[in-house]
Amino acid sequence: MTAKRNTPVALIRDAAPFAIRAERGSDVVAREALLDACFGCNRHTRTCQRLRDGRAPAEGLSLAAVRQDGRLVGTVRLWHVSAGGRSALMLGPLAVDDDCRGLGVGAALMRRALAVAKARGHGAVILLGDAPYYARFGFTVAKTGELSLPGTFERERLLGVELVAGALDGAWGMITPTGAPLPEAKAPRTRSRTRKAPLAVPHAA
Repeated sequence: MTAKRNTPVALIRDAAPFAIRAERGSDVVAREALLDACFGCNRHTRTCQRLRDGRAPAEGLSLAAVRQDGRLVGTVRLWHVSAGGRSALMLGPLAVDDDCRGLGVGAALMRRALAVAKARGHGAVILLGDAPYYARFGFTVAKTGELSLPGTFERERLLGVELVAGALDGAWGMITPTGAPLPEAKAPRTRSRTRKAPLAVPHAA
């Protein structure tokens, strides 16, 4: 009689309590409420918003994080820009529901966004955010030092990552929007309220 072998069994980690998927039309109200909560109602007056106003996000690069009950708990979108004559994407805003901090929602959104951007043939991504947080995804100031934004910004927070080597070589000048214009009826209206925004670090603006 052959002795029964003890076959090692790999432990299976619990499934993530959220999923990343493409944003849907039904997500818009929840997304806007989340962005208001993270960045304040004056977020429409921020510098990076000038690159998004009246423009459509890059195709396939509006992502949502949702809980198992369907509640939206994270969002990120990327936009077509010219980075001093170099074609690139601008990432933001990135926001995560306070109740889901520490679950890796932001990191999951970032990794998926960069993977999709690379798969779609984009060469570089730029954002305005905290260098210590975004360094893990490859973002640095190495090739953004000669770039500017249409408004006030902190130089050390303008970061970039190349998805294709050399995509930001020689990038110099103003970052400008190049995405497809939204139909006028769909263009978001700038809000007039200027209530102080809550702290939203380390999320990209």
